[in-house]
Amino acid sequence: MMVIAVCMGMVQVLMRFVFELPSEWSEVSVRISLVWMVFLGIPAAFRFGSMMSVDLMHRLAPPRFQRFLEGVIAVLSLTMLGIIAWYGWDYAQRGAVQTIIGLEYFSMFWAFLALPVGAIFAMFGVVGNFLEPRHDELSTAL
Repeated sequence: MMVIAVCMGMVQVLMRFVFELPSEWSEVSVRISLVWMVFLGIPAAFRFGSMMSVDLMHRLAPPRFQRFLEGVIAVLSLTMLGIIAWYGWDYAQRGAVQTIIGLEYFSMFWAFLALPVGAIFAMFGVVGNFLEPRHDELSTAL
């Protein structure tokens, strides 16, 4: 997705400033690919414990409380991701009747679908991190 965003950004710069013929579709495709990139990257961040952690509290807590804290964080994260998936799916269905400006042949459904897809995959990352915790960023933090 980053390669697509960079290439489409370069196309936009070339078309606008070199050829003086701006293209609407390249800017929109950059935005959509960045949204998809973020929502497909969130599951990996959750899996490695890089999201929504309370580092200082986790470091200072006794080991038994650390596991309890991880459980609370997992439940809250799953709740938040469930809300994003639920309302993201609703939003995608409502956007199915709209077309993407600059890409008139594509429905906004495909752009909005990033929310529920990313949230559902992130749920697997949260469960995976709870079952097999990884806190590599905690050990390297100053």
